[in-house]
Amino acid sequence: MITAVIGAGTMGTGIAQLFAQSGYSVTLFDVNETSLNKSVEKIKSHLQRAYKKNTLNEDVESVLQRIKTTINIIDLKEVDYVTEAIPEKMALKQSLLLLLESICCEKAIFSTNTSGLNITELSSVLKFPERLIGTHYFYPPPVMSLVEVVRGHQTSNETFEIVKKLMESLNKKWIEVKESPLFVVNRILIPMINEAICVLEEGISSKEEIDEAMKLGAHHPIGPITLADTVGLDTVLNVMETLYVETNNRKYQPSKLLYGMVEKGKLGRKTGEGFYQYMAKEATK
Repeated sequence: MITAVIGAGTMGTGIAQLFAQSGYSVTLFDVNETSLNKSVEKIKSHLQRAYKKNTLNEDVESVLQRIKTTINIIDLKEVDYVTEAIPEKMALKQSLLLLLESICCEKAIFSTNTSGLNITELSSVLKFPERLIGTHYFYPPPVMSLVEVVRGHQTSNETFEIVKKLMESLNKKWIEVKESPLFVVNRILIPMINEAICVLEEGISSKEEIDEAMKLGAHHPIGPITLADTVGLDTVLNVMETLYVETNNRKYQPSKLLYGMVEKGKLGRKTGEGFYQYMAKEATK
């Protein structure tokens, strides 16, 4: 199977590494060549660390040789399976899917790494909507074992069966999710993070104590405030707004404090400051 990943951001980089580590040839596409170069360097660094820990089954160069990069989307015309990992904007993803359909063969499968957008709506622009499926990976994709596989109303059984076997070949534990706002994990996780921010906003406890409470009291590996900074406060806000709009339920209304942090540009680790402050080297813009 010839595979491709679109988007050289954090998730696209991880998904490309995952495919290459699993023995697939993968083409990583992005409109920005600098982003592609940074992506390959990140993959190389991650592979080198895995090799030193004896968690990589082959040498680093062998994996890297299976990764190609391109800024020319026409180079994807021969691929069998495309995963898009571009920003969570419906119109942007639909435009990309239309472009892919004009380039790729009719049998090519398109998967979206969306964390909550409606698969049926995404596929509505396609002549062959049965080829689109949701495959929501978790960060970092080469490490996290779960993938949410989401079928739209027109996703075919054939597409689902192919993707199911593909996930197994990637050594992933997949769960089938009915189409719904934010699917399963984010439907539970993001409102929890938002509620933790509400607790902080109301002065019930400090951010450090909230994090410690959830680690010790709920056996979470990381506290919700720290997790919010790690995910990115703009991302948390965007996902909460999506859930609030799609469900029309006031319990999913984003925290005012969260809005304020995003307005100030304090987005977490990637900007060097969120609810906590981070060293400059930790910021990844």
